[in-house]
Amino acid sequence: MRTLQLRRVVVTGLGAVSDIGHTAKAMWESMKAGRSGVSPIQAFEQSVDWTVRFAGEVKNWECTCVDGREQKRMDRFCLLGMGAAEDAVLDCGIDFHAGDPYRRGVVIGSGIGGILTIEEGHTKLIKNGPGRISPFTVPRLMVNACAGNVSIRHNLKGANSATATACATSGHAIGHAYHFIQRGDADVMLAGGSEAAVGPLCIGSFAAMKALSTRNDAPEKASRPFDRDRDGFVLAEGAAVLVLEELEHAKKRGAKIYAEVVGFGSSGDAFHIAAPDEQGAGAFRAMQLAMADAQINLADVGYINAHGTSTPLGDAAEVAAIKRLFGDLAKASSGSLSVSSTKSMTGHCLGAAGGIESVATVMAIKEGILPPTINLDNPDDGFDLDFVPHKAKERQVEYGVNNTFGFGGHNVSLIFRRFA
Repeated sequence: MRTLQLRRVVVTGLGAVSDIGHTAKAMWESMKAGRSGVSPIQAFEQSVDWTVRFAGEVKNWECTCVDGREQKRMDRFCLLGMGAAEDAVLDCGIDFHAGDPYRRGVVIGSGIGGILTIEEGHTKLIKNGPGRISPFTVPRLMVNACAGNVSIRHNLKGANSATATACATSGHAIGHAYHFIQRGDADVMLAGGSEAAVGPLCIGSFAAMKALSTRNDAPEKASRPFDRDRDGFVLAEGAAVLVLEELEHAKKRGAKIYAEVVGFGSSGDAFHIAAPDEQGAGAFRAMQLAMADAQINLADVGYINAHGTSTPLGDAAEVAAIKRLFGDLAKASSGSLSVSSTKSMTGHCLGAAGGIESVATVMAIKEGILPPTINLDNPDDGFDLDFVPHKAKERQVEYGVNNTFGFGGHNVSLIFRRFA
């Protein structure tokens, strides 16, 4: 029986496409400035009958790494993911067409996948019959389409998979990629998630669930995590990919290192298909497991990038979990822990959320700047944490946590360490 020697894993590349920036760098600058990317929907026409008429759309963007002919064979979620992967690959500086491709892999997931392709295919079926359905429909709508296309473009012949755990998707993707490298099955992994669900079916369906904010008169103020006047989340699209690399492999090639991945914890609520456990038991367990994996003390954590969706139940459950785990350290008065939700700026990118927010967490601990929770005018009763309201805060942090929780009771916590 072999003894497993766990290897250290670092982040050497960041990529993103979002409503507040078309690269990871641009997105981070917007986060530090507290900019909102939420605005009236342009993707499809809406009448006054629609109760929700805004979202976080990626506007004025084109996937330049995929030619026009190939673009027709990919859903928008895949194109966004390809763009984020390209950004990350260029950032890390690895020539993926040299070296051993079997030591490099990809885990890029999506909560919903090619929903826009499904809508388009169904419309053609009803209007014109089965003979008019595109032969590329299935390759476009597959949740694993982005991972597959990224692997082809960047010659990644190692581990190749796609997670699909709703809003916890990217968290699981990064965690699994971390394990592949940590356990010696890969040297480099591209990991993250992509989502493009701003279409009639998803907007209409989430609105029917009463899950979305209806603040049509002020869209940029609609995403307000932890505020007593929050009334639901804001659906958004986007993608983010991190390049994870074994530490010695990164050092050998002189790579710039953003941070180290040191903890991954996941759990299941086993409570309700769309609502969190009211006491945040699953969230608590995921954070607890990530802390144990990282082998650190509660006082070591200085920042949490919260799931913070701006829903009444979700925010309350997460706050309860944080307070239960961190105790008095969680109180703003302790000066020990800061918590913010960047969804207040980007909206909720579903399966891409964990990737986008991991980029934010990594940059926060690297630069010593914590992104704000905008629109937090009146914290809800009992929400006595330091939520970094309105403006970014300068603070040196050794360890940062990223939480992602999804429908189905999926919970993930990742812990990143500042790399000196």
